[in-house]
Parts: sequence; C-alpha cells; structure tokens
Amino acid sequence: QVQLVESGGGLVQAGGSLRLSCAASGRTRSSDTMAWFRQGPGKEREFVGGQNWRGGRTNYADSVKGRFTVSRDYAKNTLYLQMDSLRPEDTAVYYCAADPSGQLITSLQALNPNEYDFWGQGTQVTVSS
Repeated sequence: QVQLVESGGGLVQAGGSLRLSCAASGRTRSSDTMAWFRQGPGKEREFVGGQNWRGGRTNYADSVKGRFTVSRDYAKNTLYLQMDSLRPEDTAVYYCAADPSGQLITSLQALNPNEYDFWGQGTQVTVSS
C-alpha cells in the first residue's frame, strides 16, 4: 500500500499563494499516477491537477490553469502543488491521491477520483476576500 501525507494548507488572502506538499511512502512505484483533488463545502470531489511520476506529464483543471503548478521531487518522494493568485472559490480540502495503474494523467480516467486507490487525509485551504 501507499501512504500519503499532505501539508501546507492554511488561511490566505485572495491573490496570495500557498504551496502544498504530498509525501509518499510505502509501496510506491515510479509508474504511479499522482494527482491533487479538492472538495469544497457541499461540492463533489474534483480533479485539480496531477502528474505521471515517471514521465512528468501534467494536466490541470480549466479552473486552475495558469495559476496552479504541479511538480515533483524524486529524492524526497514528494508531490507539490504551487497555488498562486488564489481566489475564494479555491477554498476546499485538498487531497493527494495515487493510482498504481500508471494511467496517463491526460486521460479521462485520471480525472475520476474513483480511479485512485490511495488518498491522504487532506489539508484545508481557506482563501478570504
């Protein structure tokens, strides 16, 4: 199994920035598909952005393109989400997820949270006006 631990959430003013981290441990594989999802109050869990660990290909939701950036650090076995120009509508619990199947992050399946087998506990991001 894979264990994921998110960190870096907090309270920030609109227009500000946060950097989330997802530290992975356990039976991790270089072929894993890694992604960030978020779930706001009264909303379904939605795809934010992700990356194929081995190939480095990335994909983002339209709502965050140009503002959020997914990156990785192989040495630390960590996935990052750099969030800039934050808006109140970005307020949500952010989750890191892993799919051992290694599907392309640009595939339709990668956008579906049901495709991911392992999840972190989540970290709260609150953006004030």
